[in-house]
Amino acid sequence: MAETEDFLVRELHPEDDDIFKEPMRKRRRSDRDQRFRAFPSVEQSALKEYEKLESRTRRVLSNTYQKLIQSVFLDDNIPNSIKYLINRLLALIEKPSLDPIYIGLFGSTGAGKSSLINAIIRQAMFLPVSGESICTSCIVQVSSGCCEQYEAKIHLLSDQEWKEELKNLTTLLHRTEGPGGEEEDAWDRGDAAEEAVWKLQMFYGNGAEGKSYEELLRAKPRGKIPTSRVISLKAEEAGELSVKLDPYIRTQRRDWDGGSAETHIWPLIKLVEVTLPKSELIPEGVVLVDIPGTGDFNSKRDEMWKKTIDKCSVIWVISDIERISGGRAHEDLLNESMKACQRGFCRDLALVVTKSDKLHLPEYLRERKVGNEAIQSQREAVLERNEMIKLQRNKILKDKLKRKLPADSRVLEASELVYTVSAQEYWQQAVLTEEETEIPKLREYIRRRLLDKKKRTVTKYVTEAFGLLLLTDSFSCTDHMQRSRGNQGFHQTLKAVCLKNGIYASRTLARIDLNEAITQPIYEQIDPIFGRIFRSGKPTDGSALIPHIDAFKLSLQEKMTEIGIRNGWKYDSYKKTFLIQEISAILGGLEEHILRKKRKIYESLTTSVQNDLKPCYEEAAQITGKKACERMKDVLRRGVDRQVAEGMFERAQERMQHQFQQLKNGITEKVKGSIATMLTLASSPGDGLYKELADVKSEYKEMEKLHRSLREVAENAVLRRGMQNFLLRMSPSKAGPPKT
Repeated sequence: MAETEDFLVRELHPEDDDIFKEPMRKRRRSDRDQRFRAFPSVEQSALKEYEKLESRTRRVLSNTYQKLIQSVFLDDNIPNSIKYLINRLLALIEKPSLDPIYIGLFGSTGAGKSSLINAIIRQAMFLPVSGESICTSCIVQVSSGCCEQYEAKIHLLSDQEWKEELKNLTTLLHRTEGPGGEEEDAWDRGDAAEEAVWKLQMFYGNGAEGKSYEELLRAKPRGKIPTSRVISLKAEEAGELSVKLDPYIRTQRRDWDGGSAETHIWPLIKLVEVTLPKSELIPEGVVLVDIPGTGDFNSKRDEMWKKTIDKCSVIWVISDIERISGGRAHEDLLNESMKACQRGFCRDLALVVTKSDKLHLPEYLRERKVGNEAIQSQREAVLERNEMIKLQRNKILKDKLKRKLPADSRVLEASELVYTVSAQEYWQQAVLTEEETEIPKLREYIRRRLLDKKKRTVTKYVTEAFGLLLLTDSFSCTDHMQRSRGNQGFHQTLKAVCLKNGIYASRTLARIDLNEAITQPIYEQIDPIFGRIFRSGKPTDGSALIPHIDAFKLSLQEKMTEIGIRNGWKYDSYKKTFLIQEISAILGGLEEHILRKKRKIYESLTTSVQNDLKPCYEEAAQITGKKACERMKDVLRRGVDRQVAEGMFERAQERMQHQFQQLKNGITEKVKGSIATMLTLASSPGDGLYKELADVKSEYKEMEKLHRSLREVAENAVLRRGMQNFLLRMSPSKAGPPKT
């Protein structure tokens, strides 16, 4: 309950002590114009009109705020209703223009994520790509800004976070002797152990793998670690920054023992943020995120991996064309992405098939169905094969999404869910044209998402501001009432799983989560129900939460009409208009609150099972000596059986129900406090809410004009888009077969 109140204060009621705060300065026009460089002229015009509307609205709100502050500045007894109004004005003035759109590129090592980003930003070797070394080894975010240089920030694990990882790595590698002095099972250098050895050698030097945790704490790292745990890089040219950045984000070969001090601190890196200057290809407000496919052994990096996926509003599942059919890794990535749609902010999902130029022509012609038109070239074969893949995978993906997501989910409305791209051909164009590589198509995809979000955000902002000015103007009018709103290699992997309470993530193996596997049958049963509860469309069985909030909004509108009749509001339509907009703002914040809680509720089953099995994991992690693997598995089996018998699943169900109850109570408290305040203010007596308030009639008139302009701007955008499409249809096709 306290958490709900804090949320309410934070979102809608800034602290009373801050009502005289100066609004933030608006961005300079030259800086704002840079945001449009990545858009064609038609879309630029629409964006500029929306930007102009937003800027003028913000100016009107700022003028109103300054007038109100001046009228109450010397008063020691400002009514709560006036404080509420001033705080709402300030919150709207300082509201971010547009939250970033995070597009997550989610794929396994070597799938072509970095190559795809390089092609989209038109910088051939900016991020490291596959070669003799394994490529990008951590989460990398790429965005554009108004900076003059190429910039990068490299975030390192804190000292405490590294100590946690170091303890886990040394525990995993620690050799002990079994009963009778015999050494435990032969060391097989499985993936988990090999990666642990590699990290320690990279950070401390050869021989580090044989030292204890305490010895390594006293050892001196090979590289210099900044005290701030953040490394900042800048360069005038993209290639220059790429050279500086390469040692930090490229994973070197495990038999390699050279390199700089930068390379040696690679195991500490958890996130890299790269900012491009004034890009003509990636609009400001879009963040491309290169996400490793399986998480990380370190708990902090793994939690960041989860949060990064969950904050993405768009996820591209990246899979190269040779792994697209039947690959276990590909299916795991798709499933993890669909979970993000369930628990996070993801609204759009697409499958991006990379390396689509690869095709062995004789083999393809031999397997091709008889009766089809003759293939004249490699290009024709590639295009035909790619189109066939898109049709097949689009149907498969849509069927999967239909089984997991509500029927009215936005992603299901998309006509295209699959893209076949070739970063290599984008540069070489030996077989495909630039358009046929579909890199430009992905850029258009990005622009459309940003333009659509800008339109929705500005429309909501102007409408909300108009309702607020309606109310503010009424305060200064004397003729109105006043108001307010297998065992080979398996042994070490299993030990790693137990050390991390049932979860193991590495860059090369599929993610292992025993807790999730245990609860998977339950999730298969509750996924459709969970999706219905948090769906956003029209309710079909009464279980959807958001439509009930919308219904509550309509019911409250009717209630306000009744209150208005009782209080003589017959000619005060502005009261009703303001309250409707204010309720929309409050309930809009409520929807964001629900989305944030959704992940915690969804994961409560696996969290509950993990907590119940923690003693079992800890016991298994301590087992060494002969037949350690079998003994560990036996401990896990007996532990799971015991917990199931003692009601593990029932407790998990109760904990999920408790999370739902907390959400219900939070919604009730949030709505009750805000709506009650607005209704009380709206019903205030006619002798005035405040002795003398500034006249904001001119600001109200300008805001009314801006509100009417919304429809005109939207209509202009539609007309421009229609004209552009007409001209494209009438013009001869630019695409043609490339040189052979």
